Amino acid sequence: MGKKLRKVIPLVAAFAVCAIPAVVLALTAPTSPVEGSGGWTLDMLGTDISRVGQFAIIFGVIVAVIFIVWGGVTYMMAGGNPESEKKAKTRIWNGLIGAAIVLGVGIILSTISALVSGSFFEGGGGGA
Repeated sequence: MGKKLRKVIPLVAAFAVCAIPAVVLALTAPTSPVEGSGGWTLDMLGTDISRVGQFAIIFGVIVAVIFIVWGGVTYMMAGGNPESEKKAKTRIWNGLIGAAIVLGVGIILSTISALVSGSFFEGGGGGA
């Protein structure tokens, strides 16, 4: 079990690293802050914060899912060994906690991005 898992983990990690650019749509050319009338605007800064946040969220969720799956496979292959079961349960819980933290950070970054770009205060409220 240990040897098979040690062979699979690097493959999964390599696949995850190769898949990240496609997942975050990093194939588009970035805009340069030098172009235009002189530097970054708050909208551009908000967009950049949003992009970094999306990348971090996707990467963190991928890592969390890998840990949850790894813990599940370890739990299934524990064969009644209480120590292995405990390690597997801990790995699953750590993956779930990590996913919750990453999603929380994503919400915070999304809020900061909206505050910086000014879109946080715009909205479809009632008005005259």
